[in-house]
Amino acid sequence: MATSAAATPSELRRDVEALRASGVTGVLVRTGDQVVRSGRDVPIGPYLRIGSITKTFTAVVVLQLVGEGRLTLDDPVEKWLPGVVGGRRISVRQLLQHTSGLYDYSADLIPNYATPESYLRERDRPYTPEQLVKIAMSHPQGDTTWSYSNTNYVLVGMLIEAVTGRDWAPEVDARITRPLGLRHTRTDFVRDLPAPHATNYMQFTPGGPLVDTTIAIRGLDSGADGSMVSTASDLNRFLAALAAVRLLKPAQQTQMRTLVPMPDAPPGSGSGLGIFWYPLPCGGGIWQHGGTGFGYQTESAFTPDGRRLTVSIFTNTGDPDLAETRQGLIKDLIDHAFC
Repeated sequence: MATSAAATPSELRRDVEALRASGVTGVLVRTGDQVVRSGRDVPIGPYLRIGSITKTFTAVVVLQLVGEGRLTLDDPVEKWLPGVVGGRRISVRQLLQHTSGLYDYSADLIPNYATPESYLRERDRPYTPEQLVKIAMSHPQGDTTWSYSNTNYVLVGMLIEAVTGRDWAPEVDARITRPLGLRHTRTDFVRDLPAPHATNYMQFTPGGPLVDTTIAIRGLDSGADGSMVSTASDLNRFLAALAAVRLLKPAQQTQMRTLVPMPDAPPGSGSGLGIFWYPLPCGGGIWQHGGTGFGYQTESAFTPDGRRLTVSIFTNTGDPDLAETRQGLIKDLIDHAFC
């Protein structure tokens, strides 16, 4: 557990403005008791695309089903989704922990939106979960060391439906968003962000213009792997419930937090089920998941003692060097906030 004091408002403001100076149009940070925002159109309490933080919600649903005895983490995916993964030997646990070896379908889809023109042309093209899995199945299976793949959680969504008879979204609502009072969290596909919201901007090429990408990409933003919309306040309430073991039985909480190593991650990091562990420079560490898309990045994190933080930026870039710089600035902000 980190023992140092959390960042003051002025220290958070310093880190927020450092992100702004990197060319980000807007930044929002919410801790347990502080809100810092900066940018041309960042309102109070905006709706956010949370991208892959959706995976933490869907993982909780599966772990609740495990706790109810309706499936086990060692069940083969083929038991629930016959033929969908082509007979490949993959367990439910491997989907949740990104050790399935399945190809990430988004690697094939993202080039379809690589320019402002193709984004506008292709953003409303629908893809079913089955189509996305078929894209992944056209590639050979990798080894079962850790490798992040959105395909895993497309399958998790299909698995939830196979077990419960309902789509993953109403299960998340019934089990998480309504019981926790997350009134501003949406599980259905949200093409146009509700008000209030900031504008999301994508810089498609290094040095290129910023393009409004607030409208979602249906192929990437419509499934159990990354479709949800929320607010920083709602996300922090969800994190508080995770920290307080309010959503899972102790056995499933332990399963969620059992780690496997992640290649190229900082020493001491690890992947649990729908959530990751990262060490803090002041000692202890945080549980974290982030979501990134065309024009946004949202990161949510909490400590074992229940301190939590959500940071969102409303600009993304196709410049890998600039993206790396901003990622470092976000890490610094999170470290400072908890240390």
